Amino acid sequence: MNHLAHLFLSQRDPSLMVGNFIADHIKTTKLSSFSEGVQDGILMHRAIDHFTDTHPIVRKSKERLFPKYSHYSAVLVDMFYDHILAKNWSTYSPISLKSFSESVYRVLKSRTTEMPERSVLILDYMSRQDWLTSYGTIEGMGKALNGISRRATFKSKMEEAIVDLERDFSMYEAEFTPFFAALFEFAMNWEAPSK
Repeated sequence: MNHLAHLFLSQRDPSLMVGNFIADHIKTTKLSSFSEGVQDGILMHRAIDHFTDTHPIVRKSKERLFPKYSHYSAVLVDMFYDHILAKNWSTYSPISLKSFSESVYRVLKSRTTEMPERSVLILDYMSRQDWLTSYGTIEGMGKALNGISRRATFKSKMEEAIVDLERDFSMYEAEFTPFFAALFEFAMNWEAPSK
């Protein structure tokens, strides 16, 4: 899953949110340098990723994209699923996506001293351009996919994936809905392993 889903699933605790946000930039050997709550968030992020990457529904979504996008298909499914979550936000949350996004930016900005430099930089871009809210529109997703494509190490064609998303949206949405219900239950019942 991408930023929006991770932050949504960890919103019950600010430290979990911080850990989920920075997890991709933290090596396991550096885990102990963070507070227990942030460590739990990092571990939760990894548990969510493992659940997602090994789920048969997600595999089906990836397989549709794999012939054209190869290993980038996993990144695209994460992005597509965040778009579907944002587009159907009122199904999952009683507050608006805009209000949720603003709240997340406030929480994360208040904890930047606990983040690696790369995460702080991403947060700055994310909040200024309001990535989380923009995930709900095709235009916003197009910009996000173009940005990821520019930063990709190899030619990814991800800037073309917006066509796939629009054309096959109903299929991705039909896959996302039962998957996210299972992921939500997993995340709500997740407990940090005893240290």
